Amino acid sequence: MTALTVEAQGLTKYFGNFKAVDNVSLEVPTGSIYGVLGPNGAGKTTSLRMTLGIIDPDAGSSRLFGGQRPQSVRHRIGYLPEERGLYPGMKAREAIAFMGALRGLDWSEGRRRAETFMTELGLERVIDEKIRKMSKGMAQMIQLIGSIVHAPDLIVLDEPFSGLDPVNQERLEMLVRRERDRGATILFSTHVMAHAERLCDRLAIIARSQRRFEGTVDEARAMLPMQVRYTPRGAPDPAVIAAMLPPGAEPRGDAWQFPIADAGVEPLLARITASGHGVAGLSIVRPGLHDAFVHIVRQVDAGFEADARVDALEEAAL
Repeated sequence: MTALTVEAQGLTKYFGNFKAVDNVSLEVPTGSIYGVLGPNGAGKTTSLRMTLGIIDPDAGSSRLFGGQRPQSVRHRIGYLPEERGLYPGMKAREAIAFMGALRGLDWSEGRRRAETFMTELGLERVIDEKIRKMSKGMAQMIQLIGSIVHAPDLIVLDEPFSGLDPVNQERLEMLVRRERDRGATILFSTHVMAHAERLCDRLAIIARSQRRFEGTVDEARAMLPMQVRYTPRGAPDPAVIAAMLPPGAEPRGDAWQFPIADAGVEPLLARITASGHGVAGLSIVRPGLHDAFVHIVRQVDAGFEADARVDALEEAAL
């Protein structure tokens, strides 16, 4: 049986009469990278905060590390909240050491680890620079390092890629993988599919306050058929080509596009070869996580319209 670091069951939260999170459950295997995906306002942040015991659920429960209450194991957790905040007058090294000290790390050891982290990430030039002089993205990287400098067993990152340039996004992905390889469990939220597709061992998709999918990236992608784009040679009769291709084939200029199941690829190629129309172009593309995400969200009529009430009501309650 797979060991679980996070076991959240039936989490539900109201803000007034508005149900921000509705019966959300998360089971995060130990040593994995687990993503919580969803449109803005779907309830991701509220779900993570209930999981960590930062806010209390109106229903449901959360247990960490095999049954511990979140409040009793905070020293084993590293948390990067969606709302970033550092003391602007602190230097980077001191800010990281300070955050480590809040979790019980010796100050001198925190300063040493801060320098090691920043050097490995190519940030050594700003080790002694004050936070107020840094760009927003650079300060965010400092806060990220501060959230993991005490070597936590569980790292929870709320929208960690937001505001980072491509170079720092790559640094963050490298850091996440390295922490996972160290043995930590990573739980992060995002609405950017590319990061989740590259990083996640498992993921959950939340839309309209409910969990709508849980599984691997491949399982999410498998919900949609592959897409074929076929261009015949010459200018054959469109009716003849349509009759040869699967139902749903649509002309796109000189080409035709249509969905197809795995089992239909070889028979399709045989029909095209036997037809004599030849192949001027043929591509078979499996849908990505972005396509699966859009499909799942649209199924529940959530679209991409953010519900700002979730964030506003949550902040008022804290």
